Amino acid sequence: MSEPSSKRPRSSVPVCRSHGAPLGSAVRQNLPVEVEEGLCGVTGALLELTYCLQALATIFEQDDVGLPRVAAFFRRESEEQQEQAEAMLAYLSDRGGHYCNKDVQKPGCEGICAIVPALEMMLGRWKELLAIMTELSQLAKEHGDPHTASVVKGCFLTRLVAKVKALGDILSSARRVGCTSEGSGGCGEYLIEQLQAELSGI
Repeated sequence: MSEPSSKRPRSSVPVCRSHGAPLGSAVRQNLPVEVEEGLCGVTGALLELTYCLQALATIFEQDDVGLPRVAAFFRRESEEQQEQAEAMLAYLSDRGGHYCNKDVQKPGCEGICAIVPALEMMLGRWKELLAIMTELSQLAKEHGDPHTASVVKGCFLTRLVAKVKALGDILSSARRVGCTSEGSGGCGEYLIEQLQAELSGI
């Protein structure tokens, strides 16, 4: 027995299940519904990551943690993720699609008080984002939308791949020199200098 045509293959792209494309839009430019839902969902994921990075910046600004340069790093990365979300929203709008506002999830970083677990969390979120953007690009190809596939790859994926690699290398180095999840390694400021040098060049 064949699968119903409406059933979609399993995917990690966070599509909007309640997404309703406007019918008969004069500016809609051959944007498949599946791709529009994916763009909408990935935009939401970018906004959630922005909120998470803002929360991490606030943690490192607190008096009992007191790493202002680390906080500044997370603040800058949060602003960059916000720019990426706005760029994807602009692309969605240019293609005649629309964004469904939805609840932004709690970042889940309340127990973090050291730089290594904060960076591990950031790396995990970036890897998740990398996976869903790769799938989004493939989804666009499968639905005959090479333009979206090209934009996602050129404007979002390429930079993210470089960031994931740089952050992974820095974390490996941090563990080798004795940085711990409790912050007792004392390498936070040095580590963030490396991060700023590595990631600012991407």
